[in-house]
Amino acid sequence: MPDTNPQFVWVDGKPVAWNDATIHITQVGTAGVSSVFEGIRAYWNADQKKLFVFRLDAHLDRFAQSIRLMRMQQTFSHAQLKNAILELVRANQHAEDAYIRPIAFTEAGMFGSAGGDQGRIVINTQAWQSRLKSGKVNHACFSSWTRISDNVMPPRVKASSNYLNSRLAGEEARRNGYDSALLLNANGKVAEAPGACLMLVRDGKLITPSVTSGILESITRETLLEISREWLGLSVVERDVDRTELYASQEVFLCGTGAEITPIVSVDRLPVGNSEIGPVTKKIESVYHDVVRGIDAQCPEWRTEV
Repeated sequence: MPDTNPQFVWVDGKPVAWNDATIHITQVGTAGVSSVFEGIRAYWNADQKKLFVFRLDAHLDRFAQSIRLMRMQQTFSHAQLKNAILELVRANQHAEDAYIRPIAFTEAGMFGSAGGDQGRIVINTQAWQSRLKSGKVNHACFSSWTRISDNVMPPRVKASSNYLNSRLAGEEARRNGYDSALLLNANGKVAEAPGACLMLVRDGKLITPSVTSGILESITRETLLEISREWLGLSVVERDVDRTELYASQEVFLCGTGAEITPIVSVDRLPVGNSEIGPVTKKIESVYHDVVRGIDAQCPEWRTEV
């Protein structure tokens, strides 16, 4: 993401100038701090001169679920947060693709505080250009790190602490010359990549690990499954996935708000298909691109115009 800072940050109910949006350093907490967040994309339609926030309601619903499961109290309603996001995007005058990040956290001392705390909420926006249809591909490897499981740290919650697991796997992959890491769960089945879910195409079927495989309950994943089933007529299967199935697949790609659709052309130095973006991936990516930008008018409830 670029380093250019927005003019305003939304903090506990009001817009605050970027440089004034601070907390005391001792309140960050070295252990036990609760923090959850969302990543939301807004897409600019150059022909219409309009900005569309994608799946805003679904993201705010998941945000509320994360707050609840981390036993914080949400102090602002869904409607208040939705309005705050739209007002902040307008105030920061985004006329380009943008990324929106609401964060809920509790201030904490050395060892945190008891559950049920009132969560503070901060919302930040930043310009971030989409990579859809850019042709960019990744080379991936399976990490030596295991994906966290639900009885360790709930992976379906978008909690900041969960992403240390992702960071370790991603850093290991890059150190060894790969672009992306893939994580197995405690049962030895494929879970996801750091910050993204995984899909593969094999024998004409679109296959993805189930939501009980230790994955984040991804809104992008849910969107692509609906597009694939209902719009493209693809055979879609959600189930346990073995590591070697990726080696035998014709296509593999990652998906997520940040990752969007990232084609994987090799796994553990083995080529996937013909080492190019496959036809199914291209078709899904093209439809997704047109939907998020409002070029395709279907599912208007997925887009909130700013």
